[in-house]
Amino acid sequence: GCTVKFSGYLGNWNKLFCSNGNSKYPSLMKLGKDITLCGLEIGLLSMTKGEAALFILTPEYAYGQRGCPPSIPPNTTVLFKVEVLDFIDSEECDAFFELTYEQQDRLPLEKVLKVAATEREFGNYFFYKQRFKIAKDRYKRALSILGRSSSSKAEQSQINASKLLLFLNLSLTYLKLERADRALKYGELALEMDQGNAKALFRCGQACLYMREYSKSRDFLARAQCIQPFNRDINSELNKLARYYKEYMEIEKGMCCQMFDPLHSYG
Repeated sequence: GCTVKFSGYLGNWNKLFCSNGNSKYPSLMKLGKDITLCGLEIGLLSMTKGEAALFILTPEYAYGQRGCPPSIPPNTTVLFKVEVLDFIDSEECDAFFELTYEQQDRLPLEKVLKVAATEREFGNYFFYKQRFKIAKDRYKRALSILGRSSSSKAEQSQINASKLLLFLNLSLTYLKLERADRALKYGELALEMDQGNAKALFRCGQACLYMREYSKSRDFLARAQCIQPFNRDINSELNKLARYYKEYMEIEKGMCCQMFDPLHSYG
């Protein structure tokens, strides 16, 4: 799949007939499915992420002898201005998930890790488009194939490293979905693998703060601060915690006063 900015023109770049240039977040498109123009598909396959190109497509590589009325006349050469924003190869993933669980288990670990990494890239793409539910599903899909254990320490270390990244991503995604309980769960799973992971401690601290578990939040954030004392996000969250806790205590104090004031009035 690729994310592409494109504009299609007739003649000498003077008549625009299609474009997605106004879209802030262009859709992820699949070659051969969403992008069916032969010449454009060949051109995109020659490009890399971040590259821009101009393509001149003769009718046999574009809309053929018939054209595409009313926009494109018969036997028309078209011009495309293209920029590849992102490129994720989904073919290997699609083929992998069509296999049975038994077939997947027989594949070498290197292949499984590659598929998991690609699924995580898809998750990242949807996360940055703020489509958090889809991102969450892609991260979980990647996690679902990393359940195998290995007798080799080196292989198990590779599996754990891949799982750690997914736990961290899921923790952040659940925070965006306002599911702090799930965010805490995945943050703690990350900490089981790496007790000194500042990002995991920070995520857990954020989740606890959201749930108003101020003492637990303070413990997680203080541990994160010890590891990264100059991290602005951690320090900002600690300041937010202090402010929220102060407000909470003032509300509690006010409620206590309301409870006991009637007693004093009978004194």
